[in-house]
Amino acid sequence: MSVVGAYFRLARVGWVLVREGVVSALPTEGMPTLARTAHAFAGLFERRKAAKGVRGDNLARAIERLGPSYVKMGQFLATRPDVVGAEIAVELSALQDRMATFPKEAAVATVEGSLGRSLSDLYVSFGDPIAAASIAQVHPATVRDGSGERQVAVKVIRPGVRQRFAHDLEAMYAASHLQEKILPNTRRLKPVEVTRTLEQTTKVEMDLRLEAAALSELGENTKDDPGFRVPTVDWERTGRDVVTMEWIDGIKMSDVEGLRAAGHDLDKLADTLIQSFLRHTLRDGFFHADMHQGNLFVDPQGVIVAVDMGIVGRLGKKERRFLAEILYGFITRDYQRVADVHFEAGYVPSHHDTASFAQAIRAIGEPIHGQPAETISMAKLLTLLFEVTELFDMETRTELVMLQKTMVVVEGVSRTLNPRFNMWKASEGVVGDWIRDNLGPKRLLADLRDGAHAALRLAEAAPEIAAKAEKFSQDLTAMAEKGLRFDAETAEAIGRSEARHSRSGRLALWVIAATLVYIAWKLT
Repeated sequence: MSVVGAYFRLARVGWVLVREGVVSALPTEGMPTLARTAHAFAGLFERRKAAKGVRGDNLARAIERLGPSYVKMGQFLATRPDVVGAEIAVELSALQDRMATFPKEAAVATVEGSLGRSLSDLYVSFGDPIAAASIAQVHPATVRDGSGERQVAVKVIRPGVRQRFAHDLEAMYAASHLQEKILPNTRRLKPVEVTRTLEQTTKVEMDLRLEAAALSELGENTKDDPGFRVPTVDWERTGRDVVTMEWIDGIKMSDVEGLRAAGHDLDKLADTLIQSFLRHTLRDGFFHADMHQGNLFVDPQGVIVAVDMGIVGRLGKKERRFLAEILYGFITRDYQRVADVHFEAGYVPSHHDTASFAQAIRAIGEPIHGQPAETISMAKLLTLLFEVTELFDMETRTELVMLQKTMVVVEGVSRTLNPRFNMWKASEGVVGDWIRDNLGPKRLLADLRDGAHAALRLAEAAPEIAAKAEKFSQDLTAMAEKGLRFDAETAEAIGRSEARHSRSGRLALWVIAATLVYIAWKLT
């Protein structure tokens, strides 16, 4: 796909957003004059139905018109309120996987092609799709093994979705590059890096073996955890385009009345959900990053079962300590410590004043401490924290924003189960245990142990490092004496790149010239 093609695709996206009334519904506050003029002009082209509709519905309809790639992008941007704004992120989070199902015959062909076996050899029965998403759809099936027949869920990739996404991604990159050029104040949000993250997460999500691996990893991490588990994977019937997993007989967490009628303790479920999420985040550094109500079931034993592990998040030790110290600092009202942690972690540039940043942190923390315990939201606290970071040039941290978004969703689900849900009381045990183990004397022992391991690895690698340093020194000397030279392969690659850009540029000029000729002909 050429650069010109990417811009044509981008123009189509803009036209759909204009027609569905999304552009004209955007707030004009803070817009430059030219942008406000374009905003008003866009309103002339929107459909009558869109003009009378709700912005959230218009946005969902526009994204669905654009296709599976943009549905996925909308769901991804719902995790980035720092990029699209909190209000739009909420609207995008309501964009459920309402994609039409594709034919069962296509799913069968995909399964057989991915696993290299006939459907009858793999499954005793294979039913019609029961749920469809932007990337894949789910079929009920039955398998036979040594213990008899058992029901399974089979997730099958949508045909052609990889090629469609690859094409649409070029338009997304074009839009992000334009954003950085036209709106330099948004570079802090790293729109190109956001697009790159979307590309990476979606590529991972499109390889169902990786989703199976995520289920397996979380299953191992949580095998001894009370009240939480994930489905087991049938690896024999899992491949790049299909994953087969345990069928879950349970009630969706969105069905609050159904849970109550089944006799489940809703308050306990709310506590278990947030405790499980914090345990995965702080203890394991690996969490399910799409824990909305549609992906959470409660089985007959009252155990929460999380499905759909296409989106996961990871936190390193530094990020976990960062999160824990923030929470601990707000709990103890030690705002200077919260500010110091930001600077120590390198999240806020060192040229800013820590005392001023601590003042901004205090403006967030003090109003929260004045509220009743059950109304204090940890997710709201983190949201307010991210809002003040722009004042101090804090760049976007993808892993922390993903954590924030997931915490907002999980806490929201807990509050639907228990309107008087006390976030702090429910999380006190998990957070307190982690702080004692990782921010006290045990942390020093762990750091010493990790330092000793790092020193041992460095000593083992010392001969190889010395050899590479000697080779590098020799190369520098040769470069100083003979100049910088490219090998034949590098020179050829540069030539191909230049030729490709030249062709794209010439094509763009011809398209523009043809358009101008057509306009002139029409005018005459």
